[in-house]
Amino acid sequence: MQTKVVNFIMDNIKKNCSYNDTKLLEIKYGIETLYLTITKSIVTFGLAIILNLVKELALLILFYSIIRLFGFGAHAKKAIHCWISSLTIFTLLPYLIKTIAINKCFVVAICIICLILLAIYAPADTPRRPLIHKKKRIVYKVLTILVAFIYIVYILLTDNNYYHNVLFFSILIQSVLVLPITYKLFGITYNNYKSYKKKGELK
Repeated sequence: MQTKVVNFIMDNIKKNCSYNDTKLLEIKYGIETLYLTITKSIVTFGLAIILNLVKELALLILFYSIIRLFGFGAHAKKAIHCWISSLTIFTLLPYLIKTIAINKCFVVAICIICLILLAIYAPADTPRRPLIHKKKRIVYKVLTILVAFIYIVYILLTDNNYYHNVLFFSILIQSVLVLPITYKLFGITYNNYKSYKKKGELK
């Protein structure tokens, strides 16, 4: 279904617009991403409604998306891998957010480890979206660290276990997705911006 929808849209774009091959590839990637996001969202929220986990899912997606916005990270190479990982994460974790109480000291300790990993590895680009500008990479790294730090401070200063879980899992997911080993498991290359270097670093 995805292939048919994407091809139909691309055929109409080619008929009505004069784009070069590079631009068409960018547009196709955007359409594929949008299609996958919409269909996954429908299925994931459908399951959340059935399992009475809508609030937990919405909060997890919100706070995870904020840190993901700056930290980037791995995307599954194949749609089936994306479906499996997304449905597992966004069904299991909302359930855990709602049902378990994790020791605060343990949560903070893991979050600090995650913060260190983010400081080392974020932002992590992808082959289709290489972060070729050094200044932007630095800005994204700082913002990723700042968001994670704010999450950790909130966990330290409050006793709301529910929101501790939301923030903890948001940081944890993002930290895992920027690790080189995660890229290797998904079969995608790491530090893709290095392949785009010419004579000296792009500013």
